[in-house]
Amino acid sequence: MMQRQAPKFRDLRPLMKFKRPEISATKRRLAAALTVEDLRVIAKRRTPKAAFDYTDGAAEAETSLARARQAFADIEFHPRVLRDVSAVNTSVEVLGGRSALPFGIAPTGFTRMMHAEGEAAGAAAAGFTGIPFALSTMGTTSIEDVARFNPDGRNWFQLYMWKDRERSMALVDRAAKAGFDTLLVTVDVPVAGARLRDTRNGMTIPPTLTLATVLNAIPRPAWWVNFLTTEPLAFASLDRWSGTVADLLDTMFDPTVTFDDLAWIKDQWPGKLVVKGIQSIEDACRVTELGVDGLILSNHGGRQLDRAPVPFHLLPAVAREVGQSTEVLLDTGIMNGADIVAACALGARFTLIGRAYLYGLMAGGRAGVDRTIAILTGQIERTMRLLGVREIGELNPEHVTQLHRFTRGDGR
Repeated sequence: MMQRQAPKFRDLRPLMKFKRPEISATKRRLAAALTVEDLRVIAKRRTPKAAFDYTDGAAEAETSLARARQAFADIEFHPRVLRDVSAVNTSVEVLGGRSALPFGIAPTGFTRMMHAEGEAAGAAAAGFTGIPFALSTMGTTSIEDVARFNPDGRNWFQLYMWKDRERSMALVDRAAKAGFDTLLVTVDVPVAGARLRDTRNGMTIPPTLTLATVLNAIPRPAWWVNFLTTEPLAFASLDRWSGTVADLLDTMFDPTVTFDDLAWIKDQWPGKLVVKGIQSIEDACRVTELGVDGLILSNHGGRQLDRAPVPFHLLPAVAREVGQSTEVLLDTGIMNGADIVAACALGARFTLIGRAYLYGLMAGGRAGVDRTIAILTGQIERTMRLLGVREIGELNPEHVTQLHRFTRGDGR
Protein backbone atom coordinates (compact mmCIF):
# COMPACT_ATOMS: atom_id res chain seq x y z
CA MET A 1 0.00 0.00 0.00
CA MET A 2 1.18 3.53 -0.83
CA GLN A 3 2.02 5.52 2.30
CA ARG A 4 0.49 9.00 2.50
CA GLN A 5 1.23 11.97 4.70
CA ALA A 6 0.06 15.53 5.07
CA PRO A 7 2.21 17.91 2.99
CA LYS A 8 4.56 20.12 4.98
CA PHE A 9 5.02 23.77 4.14
CA ARG A 10 8.80 23.43 3.90
CA ASP A 11 8.29 20.82 1.16
CA LEU A 12 5.77 22.94 -0.71
CA ARG A 13 7.68 26.18 -0.49
CA PRO A 14 10.18 25.42 -3.31
CA LEU A 15 7.24 24.65 -5.60
CA MET A 16 5.38 27.87 -4.82
CA LYS A 17 7.23 30.21 -7.17
CA PHE A 18 4.91 32.55 -8.98
CA LYS A 19 6.00 34.69 -11.91
CA ARG A 20 5.61 38.40 -11.45
CA PRO A 21 2.72 39.49 -13.67
CA GLU A 22 3.71 41.45 -16.80
CA ILE A 23 1.69 44.64 -17.10
CA SER A 24 2.58 45.33 -20.75
CA ALA A 25 0.30 43.41 -23.11
CA THR A 26 2.89 43.75 -25.89
CA LYS A 27 5.61 42.21 -23.75
CA ARG A 28 3.29 39.37 -22.77
CA ARG A 29 2.42 38.63 -26.38
CA LEU A 30 6.02 38.73 -27.56
CA ALA A 31 7.30 36.62 -24.68
CA ALA A 32 4.74 33.95 -25.56
CA ALA A 33 5.93 33.86 -29.19
CA LEU A 34 8.40 31.00 -29.54
CA THR A 35 8.64 30.92 -33.34
CA VAL A 36 8.40 33.33 -36.25
CA GLU A 37 5.09 31.68 -37.11
CA ASP A 38 3.84 32.68 -33.66
CA LEU A 39 4.79 36.28 -34.48
CA ARG A 40 2.97 35.96 -37.79
CA VAL A 41 -0.23 34.96 -35.97
CA ILE A 42 0.05 37.98 -33.68
CA ALA A 43 0.80 40.24 -36.64
CA LYS A 44 -2.28 39.07 -38.52
CA ARG A 45 -4.44 39.78 -35.50
CA ARG A 46 -3.09 43.30 -35.01
CA THR A 47 -2.62 44.60 -38.56
CA PRO A 48 -5.28 45.64 -41.10
CA LYS A 49 -5.83 43.09 -43.84
CA ALA A 50 -4.42 45.14 -46.74
CA ALA A 51 -1.13 45.85 -44.96
CA PHE A 52 -0.78 42.32 -43.60
CA ASP A 53 -1.57 40.72 -46.95
CA TYR A 54 0.96 42.96 -48.70
CA THR A 55 3.62 41.40 -46.45
CA ASP A 56 2.26 37.88 -46.25
CA GLY A 57 1.19 37.43 -49.86
CA ALA A 58 3.04 36.53 -53.02
CA ALA A 59 2.36 36.39 -56.76
CA GLU A 60 -0.59 34.61 -58.38
CA ALA A 61 -1.21 31.24 -56.67
CA GLU A 62 1.73 31.89 -54.28
CA THR A 63 3.34 28.64 -55.39
CA SER A 64 6.88 30.05 -55.41
CA LEU A 65 6.64 31.09 -51.77
CA ALA A 66 5.11 27.79 -50.69
CA ARG A 67 7.81 25.82 -52.49
CA ALA A 68 10.59 27.95 -50.99
CA ARG A 69 9.34 27.28 -47.48
CA GLN A 70 8.77 23.60 -48.24
CA ALA A 71 12.35 23.32 -49.52
CA PHE A 72 13.67 24.24 -46.09
CA ALA A 73 11.28 21.78 -44.44
CA ASP A 74 12.50 19.06 -46.81
CA ILE A 75 16.04 18.85 -45.48
CA GLU A 76 17.76 16.22 -43.44
CA PHE A 77 20.47 17.24 -40.99
CA HIS A 78 23.44 14.98 -40.25
CA PRO A 79 24.72 15.70 -36.72
CA ARG A 80 28.20 14.94 -35.46
CA VAL A 81 28.27 13.84 -31.82
CA LEU A 82 30.82 14.03 -28.98
CA ARG A 83 32.02 17.50 -29.92
CA ASP A 84 32.59 20.27 -27.40
CA VAL A 85 29.81 22.74 -28.23
CA SER A 86 29.69 24.51 -24.88
CA ALA A 87 30.27 27.75 -26.78
CA VAL A 88 29.29 28.59 -30.36
CA ASN A 89 30.26 31.56 -32.52
CA THR A 90 27.52 32.77 -34.89
CA SER A 91 29.46 35.66 -36.43
CA VAL A 92 30.50 35.75 -40.09
CA GLU A 93 32.50 37.94 -42.45
CA VAL A 94 30.35 39.28 -45.28
CA LEU A 95 31.07 41.89 -47.95
CA GLY A 96 34.08 43.30 -46.19
CA GLY A 97 32.66 43.51 -42.68
CA ARG A 98 31.66 41.47 -39.68
CA SER A 99 28.11 40.46 -38.81
CA ALA A 100 27.25 39.03 -35.40
CA LEU A 101 24.84 36.60 -37.06
CA PRO A 102 24.67 34.90 -40.47
CA PHE A 103 21.64 36.97 -41.48
CA GLY A 104 20.68 40.58 -41.98
CA ILE A 105 17.45 42.48 -42.52
CA ALA A 106 16.31 42.47 -46.14
CA PRO A 107 15.06 45.58 -47.95
CA THR A 108 11.27 45.87 -47.73
CA GLY A 109 8.94 48.41 -49.29
CA PHE A 110 6.25 50.53 -47.57
CA THR A 111 7.48 49.34 -44.17
CA ARG A 112 5.81 52.05 -42.09
CA MET A 113 2.52 50.81 -43.46
CA MET A 114 3.11 47.58 -41.53
CA HIS A 115 3.84 49.45 -38.30
CA ALA A 116 4.38 53.14 -37.60
CA GLU A 117 7.95 52.56 -36.37
CA GLY A 118 8.90 51.05 -39.75
CA GLU A 119 12.51 51.12 -40.83
CA ALA A 120 13.51 52.98 -37.66
CA ALA A 121 12.75 49.84 -35.65
CA GLY A 122 14.56 47.56 -38.10
CA ALA A 123 17.66 49.74 -38.41
CA ALA A 124 17.96 50.30 -34.66
CA ALA A 125 17.47 46.61 -33.88
CA ALA A 126 20.04 45.62 -36.51
CA GLY A 127 22.56 48.11 -35.17
CA PHE A 128 22.03 46.93 -31.59
CA THR A 129 22.51 43.28 -32.61
CA GLY A 130 25.44 43.91 -34.94
CA ILE A 131 23.88 42.78 -38.22
CA PRO A 132 23.37 44.69 -41.51
CA PHE A 133 20.17 46.56 -42.29
CA ALA A 134 19.10 47.07 -45.91
CA LEU A 135 16.87 49.99 -46.94
CA SER A 136 14.65 49.63 -49.99
CA THR A 137 14.26 52.19 -52.75
CA MET A 138 10.56 51.90 -51.85
CA GLY A 139 11.23 52.34 -48.15
CA THR A 140 9.25 54.77 -46.03
CA THR A 141 12.17 56.30 -44.15
CA SER A 142 14.81 58.50 -45.72
CA ILE A 143 18.34 57.35 -46.34
CA GLU A 144 19.65 59.98 -43.95
CA ASP A 145 17.23 58.99 -41.17
CA VAL A 146 18.20 55.32 -41.43
CA ALA A 147 21.83 56.36 -41.00
CA ARG A 148 20.75 58.33 -37.92
CA PHE A 149 18.86 55.38 -36.43
CA ASN A 150 21.81 53.04 -37.08
CA PRO A 151 24.83 55.36 -36.83
CA ASP A 152 27.47 52.80 -35.94
CA GLY A 153 26.10 49.76 -37.78
CA ARG A 154 26.23 48.55 -41.36
CA ASN A 155 23.62 50.03 -43.66
CA TRP A 156 22.99 48.72 -47.18
CA PHE A 157 20.88 50.37 -49.87
CA GLN A 158 18.73 48.45 -52.34
CA LEU A 159 18.30 50.01 -55.78
CA TYR A 160 15.54 49.57 -58.32
CA MET A 161 16.60 51.10 -61.60
CA TRP A 162 13.80 53.43 -62.69
CA LYS A 163 13.07 54.77 -66.11
CA ASP A 164 14.30 58.09 -64.71
CA ARG A 165 17.98 57.15 -64.43
CA GLU A 166 19.01 60.51 -63.03
CA ARG A 167 16.58 60.13 -60.16
CA SER A 168 17.78 56.59 -59.46
CA MET A 169 21.42 57.60 -59.29
CA ALA A 170 20.60 60.57 -57.08
CA LEU A 171 19.44 58.06 -54.46
CA VAL A 172 22.65 56.07 -54.92
CA ASP A 173 24.69 59.23 -54.39
CA ARG A 174 22.76 60.04 -51.21
CA ALA A 175 23.37 56.52 -49.89
CA ALA A 176 27.10 56.83 -50.50
CA LYS A 177 27.25 60.20 -48.77
CA ALA A 178 25.30 58.80 -45.79
CA GLY A 179 27.91 56.06 -45.29
CA PHE A 180 26.02 53.06 -46.69
CA ASP A 181 28.69 50.49 -47.51
CA THR A 182 26.87 48.14 -49.89
CA LEU A 183 24.51 48.59 -52.84
CA LEU A 184 22.02 45.81 -53.64
CA VAL A 185 20.82 46.12 -57.25
CA THR A 186 17.53 44.25 -57.68
CA VAL A 187 17.20 42.83 -61.20
CA ASP A 188 14.06 40.68 -61.12
CA VAL A 189 11.42 43.42 -61.48
CA PRO A 190 11.15 44.40 -65.17
CA VAL A 191 7.42 44.50 -64.42
CA ALA A 192 5.47 43.82 -61.25
CA GLY A 193 4.32 40.34 -60.41
CA ALA A 194 0.59 39.64 -60.20
CA ARG A 195 0.09 40.07 -56.46
CA LEU A 196 -3.54 39.12 -56.34
CA ARG A 197 -4.11 39.79 -52.66
CA ASP A 198 -3.13 43.44 -53.19
CA THR A 199 -5.43 43.75 -56.18
CA ARG A 200 -8.36 42.23 -54.30
CA ASN A 201 -7.69 44.43 -51.28
CA GLY A 202 -7.38 47.55 -53.44
CA MET A 203 -3.95 48.15 -51.90
CA THR A 204 -3.04 51.79 -52.51
CA ILE A 205 -0.46 54.21 -51.16
CA PRO A 206 -1.50 55.40 -48.62
CA PRO A 207 -4.29 52.92 -47.72
CA THR A 208 -7.67 53.91 -49.12
CA LEU A 209 -10.40 54.32 -46.52
CA THR A 210 -13.40 52.33 -47.71
CA LEU A 211 -16.24 50.78 -45.74
CA ALA A 212 -14.37 47.48 -45.81
CA THR A 213 -11.14 49.00 -44.45
CA VAL A 214 -13.01 50.86 -41.73
CA LEU A 215 -14.79 47.68 -40.64
CA ASN A 216 -11.49 45.80 -40.73
CA ALA A 217 -9.91 48.51 -38.55
CA ILE A 218 -12.45 48.29 -35.72
CA PRO A 219 -10.71 45.39 -33.92
CA ARG A 220 -7.28 46.92 -34.65
CA PRO A 221 -7.45 50.43 -33.15
CA ALA A 222 -3.80 50.59 -32.11
CA TRP A 223 -2.59 50.34 -35.72
CA TRP A 224 -4.86 53.15 -36.84
CA VAL A 225 -4.02 55.38 -33.87
CA ASN A 226 -0.32 54.97 -34.65
CA PHE A 227 -0.89 55.48 -38.38
CA LEU A 228 -2.99 58.61 -37.99
CA THR A 229 -0.99 60.29 -35.21
CA THR A 230 2.54 59.86 -36.56
CA GLU A 231 4.30 61.55 -39.45
CA PRO A 232 2.48 60.88 -42.76
CA LEU A 233 4.00 58.22 -44.96
CA ALA A 234 6.79 59.51 -47.17
CA PHE A 235 8.73 57.55 -49.75
CA ALA A 236 12.10 57.90 -51.37
CA SER A 237 10.31 57.99 -54.71
CA LEU A 238 6.95 59.69 -54.25
CA ASP A 239 4.51 61.19 -51.77
CA ARG A 240 1.24 59.71 -52.94
CA TRP A 241 -0.02 57.19 -55.46
CA SER A 242 -3.67 56.58 -56.23
CA GLY A 243 -3.24 53.19 -57.91
CA THR A 244 -2.19 49.78 -56.68
CA VAL A 245 1.37 48.88 -55.78
CA ALA A 246 1.63 46.84 -58.98
CA ASP A 247 0.58 49.89 -61.02
CA LEU A 248 3.28 51.92 -59.32
CA LEU A 249 5.99 49.36 -60.08
CA ASP A 250 4.96 49.09 -63.73
CA THR A 251 4.98 52.89 -64.09
CA MET A 252 8.36 53.46 -62.46
CA PHE A 253 10.58 50.47 -63.15
CA ASP A 254 12.55 50.10 -66.34
CA PRO A 255 12.14 46.83 -68.30
CA THR A 256 15.05 47.75 -70.60
CA VAL A 257 17.80 47.30 -67.96
CA THR A 258 20.59 44.97 -69.16
CA PHE A 259 23.98 43.68 -68.05
CA ASP A 260 25.55 46.79 -69.58
CA ASP A 261 23.49 48.95 -67.21
CA LEU A 262 24.67 46.84 -64.30
CA ALA A 263 28.28 47.44 -65.29
CA TRP A 264 27.55 51.17 -65.54
CA ILE A 265 26.02 51.22 -62.04
CA LYS A 266 29.06 49.38 -60.69
CA ASP A 267 31.30 52.13 -62.02
CA GLN A 268 29.24 54.77 -60.18
CA TRP A 269 29.22 53.08 -56.76
CA PRO A 270 32.27 53.34 -54.46
CA GLY A 271 31.38 50.48 -52.09
CA LYS A 272 30.48 46.81 -52.40
CA LEU A 273 27.97 45.92 -55.15
CA VAL A 274 25.63 42.93 -54.95
CA VAL A 275 23.10 41.74 -57.53
CA LYS A 276 19.79 40.64 -56.02
CA GLY A 277 17.38 38.36 -57.86
CA ILE A 278 19.65 35.77 -59.51
CA GLN A 279 17.69 32.62 -60.42
CA SER A 280 19.97 30.61 -62.69
CA ILE A 281 23.53 29.33 -62.81
CA GLU A 282 24.06 31.09 -66.14
CA ASP A 283 23.12 34.51 -64.77
CA ALA A 284 25.19 33.86 -61.64
CA CYS A 285 28.22 33.25 -63.85
CA ARG A 286 27.57 36.31 -65.99
CA VAL A 287 27.28 38.79 -63.12
CA THR A 288 30.33 37.23 -61.50
CA GLU A 289 32.27 37.91 -64.71
CA LEU A 290 31.32 41.57 -64.35
CA GLY A 291 33.23 41.61 -61.08
CA VAL A 292 30.38 42.12 -58.63
CA ASP A 293 31.18 41.55 -54.97
CA GLY A 294 28.23 39.27 -54.36
CA LEU A 295 24.93 37.94 -55.64
CA ILE A 296 21.71 37.09 -53.89
CA LEU A 297 19.82 33.98 -54.94
CA SER A 298 16.26 35.20 -54.65
CA ASN A 299 12.91 34.97 -56.39
CA HIS A 300 11.77 38.14 -54.62
CA GLY A 301 10.03 36.19 -51.88
CA GLY A 302 7.78 34.60 -54.48
CA ARG A 303 6.35 38.02 -55.33
CA GLN A 304 7.36 38.19 -59.00
CA LEU A 305 7.28 35.10 -61.24
CA ASP A 306 5.16 32.38 -59.69
CA ARG A 307 6.64 28.87 -59.99
CA ALA A 308 10.10 30.41 -60.25
CA PRO A 309 13.16 28.38 -59.22
CA VAL A 310 13.56 27.83 -55.49
CA PRO A 311 16.71 29.72 -54.37
CA PHE A 312 17.61 27.08 -51.79
CA HIS A 313 17.52 24.39 -54.47
CA LEU A 314 19.85 26.45 -56.68
CA LEU A 315 22.28 27.18 -53.88
CA PRO A 316 24.63 24.16 -53.99
CA ALA A 317 25.23 24.37 -57.75
CA VAL A 318 25.71 28.15 -57.76
CA ALA A 319 28.05 27.99 -54.76
CA ARG A 320 30.17 25.36 -56.53
CA GLU A 321 30.24 27.35 -59.76
CA VAL A 322 31.00 30.88 -58.53
CA GLY A 323 31.50 30.67 -54.77
CA GLN A 324 35.27 30.99 -55.07
CA SER A 325 34.95 34.19 -57.12
CA THR A 326 32.11 36.08 -55.43
CA GLU A 327 30.02 35.89 -52.28
CA VAL A 328 26.75 33.98 -52.56
CA LEU A 329 23.85 35.20 -50.41
CA LEU A 330 20.30 33.86 -50.23
CA ASP A 331 16.81 34.94 -49.29
CA THR A 332 13.19 33.72 -49.74
CA GLY A 333 11.36 31.32 -47.47
CA ILE A 334 13.42 31.66 -44.29
CA MET A 335 11.22 31.22 -41.20
CA ASN A 336 13.56 29.43 -38.80
CA GLY A 337 17.17 29.67 -37.68
CA ALA A 338 17.64 26.09 -38.85
CA ASP A 339 16.86 27.32 -42.39
CA ILE A 340 19.77 29.74 -42.08
CA VAL A 341 22.11 27.04 -40.80
CA ALA A 342 21.14 24.78 -43.71
CA ALA A 343 21.79 27.59 -46.22
CA CYS A 344 25.23 28.27 -44.74
CA ALA A 345 26.05 24.56 -44.87
CA LEU A 346 25.23 24.40 -48.57
CA GLY A 347 27.38 27.37 -49.54
CA ALA A 348 25.62 30.63 -48.63
CA ARG A 349 27.94 33.22 -47.15
CA PHE A 350 24.97 35.08 -45.69
CA THR A 351 21.17 35.23 -45.70
CA LEU A 352 18.53 37.95 -45.55
CA ILE A 353 15.17 37.90 -43.76
CA GLY A 354 12.21 39.93 -45.02
CA ARG A 355 8.84 38.58 -43.95
CA ALA A 356 10.23 37.18 -40.70
CA TYR A 357 11.38 40.67 -39.74
CA LEU A 358 8.09 42.26 -40.78
CA TYR A 359 6.02 39.75 -38.80
CA GLY A 360 7.94 40.81 -35.70
CA LEU A 361 7.54 44.48 -36.59
CA MET A 362 3.77 44.14 -37.01
CA ALA A 363 3.52 42.11 -33.81
CA GLY A 364 5.24 44.68 -31.62
CA GLY A 365 7.28 47.41 -33.31
CA ARG A 366 10.94 47.59 -32.30
CA ALA A 367 10.39 45.06 -29.50
CA GLY A 368 8.88 42.68 -32.06
CA VAL A 369 11.91 43.00 -34.34
CA ASP A 370 14.16 42.29 -31.37
CA ARG A 371 12.03 39.22 -30.64
CA THR A 372 12.39 37.96 -34.22
CA ILE A 373 16.16 38.29 -34.01
CA ALA A 374 16.24 36.59 -30.60
CA ILE A 375 14.11 33.66 -31.81
CA LEU A 376 16.28 33.12 -34.90
CA THR A 377 19.48 33.48 -32.87
CA GLY A 378 18.36 30.84 -30.39
CA GLN A 379 17.40 28.47 -33.19
CA ILE A 380 20.74 28.99 -34.96
CA GLU A 381 22.75 28.36 -31.80
CA ARG A 382 20.72 25.30 -30.83
CA THR A 383 20.96 23.81 -34.33
CA MET A 384 24.72 24.37 -34.42
CA ARG A 385 25.16 22.64 -31.08
CA LEU A 386 23.00 19.70 -32.09
CA LEU A 387 25.03 19.37 -35.31
CA GLY A 388 28.27 19.41 -33.35
CA VAL A 389 29.42 22.71 -34.86
CA ARG A 390 31.05 25.61 -33.00
CA GLU A 391 31.61 28.07 -35.88
CA ILE A 392 29.49 28.95 -38.89
CA GLY A 393 32.54 28.26 -41.03
CA GLU A 394 32.57 24.62 -39.90
CA LEU A 395 29.25 23.99 -41.64
CA ASN A 396 29.57 22.13 -44.93
CA PRO A 397 27.40 20.11 -47.35
CA GLU A 398 27.98 16.94 -45.34
CA HIS A 399 25.75 18.40 -42.62
CA VAL A 400 22.67 18.70 -44.85
CA THR A 401 20.81 16.70 -47.49
CA GLN A 402 18.14 18.35 -49.62
CA LEU A 403 15.20 15.99 -49.99
CA HIS A 404 13.36 16.73 -53.24
CA ARG A 405 9.66 16.05 -53.64
CA PHE A 406 9.87 16.59 -57.37
CA THR A 407 12.40 16.04 -60.14
CA ARG A 408 12.80 18.37 -63.08
CA GLY A 409 11.79 17.32 -66.56
CA ASP A 410 15.44 17.01 -67.55
CA GLY A 411 15.92 14.39 -64.84
CA ARG A 412 17.70 16.63 -62.32
